[in-house]
Amino acid sequence: MKDYLPYRPILKLPKTRIEKTLDGIGILLFVGAILYVVMNWGNIPDDVPAHFNAAGEVDRWGSKFEFIILPIIGLFLFVLMSLLEKAPHMHNYPSRINESNVEQFYLHSRKLLNVIKNICLMMFAYLIVQIGRVALGKIETLGIGFVPVILIILFGAIGIGLFKQSKIK
Repeated sequence: MKDYLPYRPILKLPKTRIEKTLDGIGILLFVGAILYVVMNWGNIPDDVPAHFNAAGEVDRWGSKFEFIILPIIGLFLFVLMSLLEKAPHMHNYPSRINESNVEQFYLHSRKLLNVIKNICLMMFAYLIVQIGRVALGKIETLGIGFVPVILIILFGAIGIGLFKQSKIK
């Protein structure tokens, strides 16, 4: 086994099919959610849900313009995580990284970041649509299952990613 890398080489690794597919799905759902808001903007009342409790019930109402914050945060996260995906040499790795496994570590780390980025983008898309539906009176809550489901999906993806990383020799 070769020694630990004293530096991190910059490698140009093409995106995998799964990364491209997840990006496409995430972008499509996020843009769809924004279009939903744009198409319904005139019908959305001046007061919209601004915060929900753990049971998914509205516990604070805010200005209609606060609603714009979610797409902005979602877009910011998407751009930031996309930039980080392009720089896997800047990610954190265990000390067993070396010349023979650096490509595996980079690819794995980038794929995990891609999954997390797209889970976040899909979560924002879901929230945008559901907040719009609550504001329009079509539903009353996000539902008690929203927070646990999101946490299970997000931490499940991270756990699977860490497990797969532990298998890299």
